[in-house]
Amino acid sequence: QVQLVESGGGLVQAGDSLRLSCAASTRSFSSYDMGWFRQAPAKEREFVAGISRTGGSTYYADSVKGRFTISRDNAKNTAYLQMNSLKPEDTDVYFCVADTSGAYYTLRPGNWYYWGQGTQVTVSS
Repeated sequence: QVQLVESGGGLVQAGDSLRLSCAASTRSFSSYDMGWFRQAPAKEREFVAGISRTGGSTYYADSVKGRFTISRDNAKNTAYLQMNSLKPEDTDVYFCVADTSGAYYTLRPGNWYYWGQGTQVTVSS
């Protein structure tokens, strides 16, 4: 079992930056691909970014490419999502996810086994 706890969300203005963190309670953090999804009310969960177990490979949704950066620190059992140049349309609840399948690039929510509780990001115009 892996528990994921997100932090770092909040209210910012358009153009600002935020860094989300995801702390994982597991002794084998480096065995898990990590990722981030987001979801707005009444909408489906949307893939944001994924990172491989070593951190050597990453994958991004087109909507965030060039603005968001996913990273991880395996020594700290933590994954991060650096969000720059935020836009009002980035307003969502952001979820940290983990899985052992090796498919860090998978866009389907159902392919990620472990989910955090989510953290709200609100970007005002």
